[in-house]
Amino acid sequence: MQIKEVNNRRDKKAFHDVARIIYKNDPVWVCPLDKEVGSIFDPAENVYFKHGEATRWLLYDDNKRLIGRVAAFIDRNTAYRQDQPTGGMGFFECINDKDAASMLFDTAREWLRERGMEAMDGPVNFGETDKYWGLLVDGFTHPSYEIAYNHPYYRELFES
Repeated sequence: MQIKEVNNRRDKKAFHDVARIIYKNDPVWVCPLDKEVGSIFDPAENVYFKHGEATRWLLYDDNKRLIGRVAAFIDRNTAYRQDQPTGGMGFFECINDKDAASMLFDTAREWLRERGMEAMDGPVNFGETDKYWGLLVDGFTHPSYEIAYNHPYYRELFES
């Protein structure tokens, strides 16, 4: 497996494509708008960049197929309100593979650690707390737009 930081237009498109790949056969999933998710990672559109930073990664299998993604965030207005400096991770999508998930989680954790964070919350959003937060663990019905939805196996990936 290979992990790659998102740093160009092709990578940005691939970041959105990961979710479409993961949920391709799921009739319940609601695809978020690329423009809306993309704006979260655009310093010109997201005011949280004034007091924070964010990055994201793609995960490819050995055949160069997309199999996962994750993002990490630091909001310096809230990071130091905890008992230890705390960053966030989110926009996690992954095939049902513990090694792949661990690689994504470890990458986000290490990026946060390099920036002085001692803990990682997630899944969260780099912005308002009313969208793209949380992990669905039961009630896998048709979600509202911007509400967390994921495959049931995500719970085990997060817990392990």
